[in-house]
Amino acid sequence: MVWDKTRLEQLRAEFADANGGGIFDEKFRKVAEKIISKNGTRLAPYAGVPTFLSAPYMQVAADEPDFGNLQVAITGIPMDLGVTNRPGSRFGPRALRAIERIGPYNHVLATAPVFDLRVADIGDVPFQSRYRLELSHDDIEKRVGQIVDAGVAPLSVGGDHSISHPILKAIGRQQPVGLIHIDAHCDTSGAFDQTKFHHGGPFRNAVLDGALDPTRTIQIGIRGSAEYLWEFSYASGMTVIHAEDISGMGIAAVVAKAKSIVGDGPTYLSFDIDSLDPSFAPGTGTPEVGGLTTREVLELIRGLKGINLVGGDVVEVAPQYDATTNTAHAGAQVLFEILSLMVFSPSIGKR
Repeated sequence: MVWDKTRLEQLRAEFADANGGGIFDEKFRKVAEKIISKNGTRLAPYAGVPTFLSAPYMQVAADEPDFGNLQVAITGIPMDLGVTNRPGSRFGPRALRAIERIGPYNHVLATAPVFDLRVADIGDVPFQSRYRLELSHDDIEKRVGQIVDAGVAPLSVGGDHSISHPILKAIGRQQPVGLIHIDAHCDTSGAFDQTKFHHGGPFRNAVLDGALDPTRTIQIGIRGSAEYLWEFSYASGMTVIHAEDISGMGIAAVVAKAKSIVGDGPTYLSFDIDSLDPSFAPGTGTPEVGGLTTREVLELIRGLKGINLVGGDVVEVAPQYDATTNTAHAGAQVLFEILSLMVFSPSIGKR
């Protein structure tokens, strides 16, 4: 292409008076028509009441709930009674809602998921008590059970990682599901201090409850000094990929391994923010150096396009340990990526 005055005049004629919605490329115009009004206006990212990913807010009653025609319900689970060290992930849902600019277009997966799915932020799980962990787990299982029974896919924001156990109990009531688990820790340890309900053991509990199929479970990014606690992962048949092995394997090989493990069956995706190196996400309860980069995580999650995803969560964002808000920003971006995958899930996108 030669740049000359004729070409300049052609560009002026086509673009000089076009507004933000005046897009001529057919592929991009289809996206813009969903997001930008005819007069070239779109919702300001800093305006309005904050919701997850700027999705519509939908109030759903605690009892006799009506989820309308939703395909995906995003719910906050502000509960961190199961932590072993630093508390604060109860503030995670609010922090992710406050991130003001995520999406709306995913250029790698070519979707604007908030517009391509019938999705809403349905608020937080209604808890009976802020003090009782086991009762909180009952409340989580009840709420997610309501979502699943309505034929809607749950996408949850924690909260500590113990929330994944009651979520999986609700999702896997009829048949055990597979799991793609991205984390620094396997979270398959036994009881401590007279209870098995803590953020170090949700996936052991889910297997023993019959809700999770360990042979269709892969745990990615594992590292740190707690390796001796994770024998259940190996004994039950889970596949574990340590963080130090990822560079040699490459993300494409990790994705291929994950897809081969979960196959075509119903699969849950659980993302702990501490899978990221603390240089990217310091705001979490149990940071471990040597973790994934944000770019690696995005490549990994986007590579999972087409899996039969039936739900997901983002957990362990403790924003008070990160003055930059980078941890919450990374968590919100991962939430967006998981929602983007749901567009292509056989169990969700075609409903």
